[in-house]
Amino acid sequence: QVQLVESGGGLVQPGGSLRLSCAASGTTLDNYAIGWFRQAPGKDREALTCINRYDTITDYSVKDRFIISRDNTRTSVYLQLNHLKPEDTAVYYCAYRQAYACSGSSGAYVYWGQGTQVTVSS
Repeated sequence: QVQLVESGGGLVQPGGSLRLSCAASGTTLDNYAIGWFRQAPGKDREALTCINRYDTITDYSVKDRFIISRDNTRTSVYLQLNHLKPEDTAVYYCAYRQAYACSGSSGAYVYWGQGTQVTVSS
């Protein structure tokens, strides 16, 4: 049973930074693709970025401000959020796809974490 747990969200002022973590149990995160998504109230889930089995990164939005990485143990994936804006307020999710390649479609991911709330406000 694959389980993903996000952490690191919170309240931050505009221009600030946060580092989100996605930890896995039941699997390592090195065999397939891991994506980060977010969903703001009243909006569709949005693909942000993804890292595949070969550590190739695909950015779908918020290029340059959000940076995905994985740790050396390959059991966690991170999302560094920089220069945050109020419109970045959303629930952020990591997701695990049973394929080597990344995808910007939420339907392509099988396992999801519960999400972590990021609120950007002064």
